[in-house]
Amino acid sequence: MSVITTERHGDVLVIISNNPPVNALGAAVRQGLDAGIKEALADDAVKAVVIRCDGRTFFAGADITEFTKPPVPPMLPEVVNTIEACTKPVVAAIHGTALGGGLETALGCHYRIAVPSAKLGVPEVKLGLLPGAGGTQRLPRIAGIEAAVEMCATGTPIPAARALAIGLVDRLAGEDSLADEAIAFAREMIASGPRPSRAQPVKGDPAAIPAFAEANARRFKGFDAPAANIACVEAATRLPFDEGIAFEQQEFMKLMFGAQSAAQRHIFFAERQAGKIDGIGDDVKPRPIRKVGMIGAGTMGGGISMNFLSAGIPVTIVEQEQAALDRGVGVIRKNYEATAAKGRLKPEQVEAAMGLLTPTLKLEDLADCDLVIEAIFENMDVKKDVFSRLDKIAKPGAILASNTSYLNIDEIAAVTGRAQDVLGMHFFSPANVMKLLEVVRGAKTAPDVLLTAMGVAKTIGKVAVVAGVCDGFIGNRMLMPRQVEAMKLLMEGATPAQVDKVHTDFGMPMGPFQMSDLAGVDIGWHRDPTRIENVRDALCAVGRWGQKTGKGFYDYDDKRRPSPSAEVQAIIEDFAAKTGAVKRAISDEEIVERTLYPMVNEGALILAEGMAQRASDIDVVWVYGYGWPVYRGGPMFWADLEGSDKIVAGLEKHGFKVAPLLKEKAETKGRFNR
Repeated sequence: MSVITTERHGDVLVIISNNPPVNALGAAVRQGLDAGIKEALADDAVKAVVIRCDGRTFFAGADITEFTKPPVPPMLPEVVNTIEACTKPVVAAIHGTALGGGLETALGCHYRIAVPSAKLGVPEVKLGLLPGAGGTQRLPRIAGIEAAVEMCATGTPIPAARALAIGLVDRLAGEDSLADEAIAFAREMIASGPRPSRAQPVKGDPAAIPAFAEANARRFKGFDAPAANIACVEAATRLPFDEGIAFEQQEFMKLMFGAQSAAQRHIFFAERQAGKIDGIGDDVKPRPIRKVGMIGAGTMGGGISMNFLSAGIPVTIVEQEQAALDRGVGVIRKNYEATAAKGRLKPEQVEAAMGLLTPTLKLEDLADCDLVIEAIFENMDVKKDVFSRLDKIAKPGAILASNTSYLNIDEIAAVTGRAQDVLGMHFFSPANVMKLLEVVRGAKTAPDVLLTAMGVAKTIGKVAVVAGVCDGFIGNRMLMPRQVEAMKLLMEGATPAQVDKVHTDFGMPMGPFQMSDLAGVDIGWHRDPTRIENVRDALCAVGRWGQKTGKGFYDYDDKRRPSPSAEVQAIIEDFAAKTGAVKRAISDEEIVERTLYPMVNEGALILAEGMAQRASDIDVVWVYGYGWPVYRGGPMFWADLEGSDKIVAGLEKHGFKVAPLLKEKAETKGRFNR
């Protein structure tokens, strides 16, 4: 059956797309749209045209799998131009989402009608691109400059009500009567005739463009695509339509063949690939998760609980003492109320979420839970004790998970009589915000348990990656060599500010020492002020525990703004002298070679050991868990761009032992991500 069909309704021809799941604008759809318009033009009895889609959505964008394939005509800009040039009025009937090329197709139509639940947007910027079928030139003419620059540069879709208010949509239809109302609207517009977007003047004040760029400079720092989108919208304000289109195409091609878009598209596909579990067949079915137990009501336990409460899943949360329990529940409520104060939740939604939470001091109250997650102090003996007790309480078939960030899941599982039901679910802080979830597969973890955990992650809006059992799993294991080298660099002449600046200039949200101050310099400290074996011990001994005490590797003012610390520099100088370190000038290049290159090296070891399923999974971990700049595609994708031979040379220059897999890639000019 053809993905595009046509129906006659009196003097209106309806062109219908049926290309599940999202009516992507692949070659067959483009060809069908082109043929449909030509059919309308060839029939004098047809006075107007409606373009609509079957299924759950209007055209939700281009078929991005075609990006790396030879082009198949007609290309989308040609199709949009063909629609716009039709001498009979064309109406787009929008439901679901009209995104990217889908919205550009609607912009090529002369009129637009949408259901109230529809959303419209041009999210290409999130793939390092811009709307390449005239979107940056038609949007300012139809929706106005202000809306166009915001939509193009941020990629955030807008609801149908706002689209109506700014003129992007001409009218709204009933949710269940779009098809009929679109035909009636098209018939109504026969007298008015076509209304080509290109013939309309740009609406709004051009001064809104530099004002928007300035207001969002920090948000867009490091990214190429937002600036290109802004430049194209600006071109619409000063160039004739055809010249603006030529400028848009020029900018599109620059982005399309640039490293940043390649990186962002890599992460787009990597995120989807990460959800696939090697070695588990279609016959394996997940276990039902109707109720969740949480052990620990601290920062992590509370944050993890919120994910389930927000998804409508009841949570029983356990603490040892009433004060800690009350404090944890209070923080959860406070977080929800803060979100409501920003207009992102309604008060009744806050109450609904809190109504699903059952606080208790009894571990026995977890007996009816389908999934129990432990989120307590990072100590193996403590965790073993909890799991040993939990083993006697939890019902048969319940999944038992630890939120540990480093510890051995197999050792924890061994204290239970159900190792097959145990795995790691490593959430990242703040757990109710951060998207990453490392799902740690133990040696005896059952396939359906792993499958269930990955499915749960999707239910609560997380991006999950399967990791093996090793110290630090994927993310923290790669973090360790970076932190070790950063500390060594301080002994040799670098400052915390210099090391951090190299990382933030690279695109990281913060450097190693800023991150340490945020997390807490005292995490993992032995708590003995008289035992000072390194710089960190010395900082902790004098109460420099990070932002929470107003001083760590940096001094902080009352707004938590950092400044270099003379006290810290003196401590560093003292330790450098004691160890006999020779102080010298450290280049930014050396900081990259000694902090970022070892991460790639560790990633190669992780892959060779099978601790990650694929290189792209490592990239997903670092983009979603640690803020690695998405426009660099993750450490392993970046390594491919940087060149394995260059990384090996840099590591060898500084005396590192190079991972065999990394050396192999360098020798064969191979890539981690194919």
